[in-house]
Amino acid sequence: MKIAALNINNVNRRLPNLLAWLAREQPDIACLQELKADDLDFPLAAFEDVGYGAAWQRTWNGVAILARDTEPVVTRRSLPGDAADVQSRYLEAAVNGILIASIYLPNGNPNPGPKFDYKLDWMERLITHAEGLIAAGIPVVLAGDYNVVPTEADIYQPNSWAGDALVDPAARATFQRLLDQGWVDGLRSQHPVGPLWTFWSYLRHRWPSDKGLRLDHLLLSPGLSGSLTGAGVDRWVRGEDGASDHAPSWITLAP
Repeated sequence: MKIAALNINNVNRRLPNLLAWLAREQPDIACLQELKADDLDFPLAAFEDVGYGAAWQRTWNGVAILARDTEPVVTRRSLPGDAADVQSRYLEAAVNGILIASIYLPNGNPNPGPKFDYKLDWMERLITHAEGLIAAGIPVVLAGDYNVVPTEADIYQPNSWAGDALVDPAARATFQRLLDQGWVDGLRSQHPVGPLWTFWSYLRHRWPSDKGLRLDHLLLSPGLSGSLTGAGVDRWVRGEDGASDHAPSWITLAP
């Protein structure tokens, strides 16, 4: 089973890119972020035409889960802990015996400020919910754009991002607390050294010069770690005309 995460950065604008990737790589599950599409604009028919069922959140920001030859069974449409939070950043569904979450963690800029405070609060809510998922003992993958560069090894060097919310020490420490619950970082588990960029800014020629960051992560519950057989980044997607500034990251699991 191949499970992928991709910040599509406008699902309708980049639909041709997305469909080309689905056709070539054929992930069994694809978690999408930053849809920038409301309910009526989500291109469900296009996904159904190529064999994918879909579940999605229906307001701005937006997250979705695509499943090949099946329908995701939605279990949760928002992260618990704040009834007043209406941003569409968390979607959870059961697919082929695994609980899948598509996550679009807040960016947090400008930092410091209310947006960074919201980011840390959101991460705390994620930690609380994730702890309950581990306690339940079910197989889970938390996949998506976390907007956190975990370590200096996950960003080009030397870099010019000092002070940015993506590399903030508090955000990094909070992400590490999530991992310390027992979640397995699928990409780093398979590739413990070397660059694993998943994002290249449109600015300052960062794609041509390969000045990337690792923002997208697939975290596996402890019981799934023994099934992990591979992981990687589909870099070719970032180089296509009209591409998102993210490339798909993915893991493979043995049956």
